[in-house]
Amino acid sequence: MQDTIFTIIENKIIAKDVYKMLLCGDTSAVGNAGEFVNIQLDGFYLRRPISVCDVEGDVLTLIYKVVGKGTEVMSKMPEGTDLQVMTGLGNGYDLSLSGDSPLLVGGGVGVPPMYLLAKRLLAQGKRVSVVLGFNTADEVFYEEEFKALGCDVTVTTVDGSRGVKGFVTDALPEAYTYFYTCGPMPMFRALNKAVKTSGQFSFEERMGCGFGACMGCSCKTLFGNKRICKDGPVLKKEEIIWAD
Repeated sequence: MQDTIFTIIENKIIAKDVYKMLLCGDTSAVGNAGEFVNIQLDGFYLRRPISVCDVEGDVLTLIYKVVGKGTEVMSKMPEGTDLQVMTGLGNGYDLSLSGDSPLLVGGGVGVPPMYLLAKRLLAQGKRVSVVLGFNTADEVFYEEEFKALGCDVTVTTVDGSRGVKGFVTDALPEAYTYFYTCGPMPMFRALNKAVKTSGQFSFEERMGCGFGACMGCSCKTLFGNKRICKDGPVLKKEEIIWAD
């Protein structure tokens, strides 16, 4: 874990209410795909946790959706703005369990961490399938970026305005060796019932501290309550206790 200054070098809208921010700084603490950062914003007590989309050299890519006052402030920040960013947070995905043909499932703002994960798996020679779920066509982002990596990509939209009509569970491939996912809880519940293999869920939770000092983002597991920020955000399918 490291707390340092990053400078915004790009901050632009890429889909409805969704922004891509490039930050330049010390990325040495960023390790596994599935980790997140915590951004300090002036005038806000709590930091904003954002999943890492990509890291190349000293450039960190974050994708976020404007859902409240904090992210609205972020969306208006110009290039050259300095931000206090805590990096190296969360456990990230375990790639050693992927098998030869892993499946990656991202829903909405759960899509970004799938990108770095796909890059890492492809670098290991894996055949990567990706299913991206959105509500409407104007919310779709990073479809072409995943294709450019060499992934087999399927997009779903609830209203059918792009790709397969329906949910991610309507577009799962017949064969895959393991799955990784990030997205909203309703998607998780449906996916948990639909998948054919073991896998890993990366939870999206509101966090107080972001590094385990509080229990504000806990999840019930077979091994007791786990803190999403410290013990997660990635948890294995078999350990999660789903509430009725």
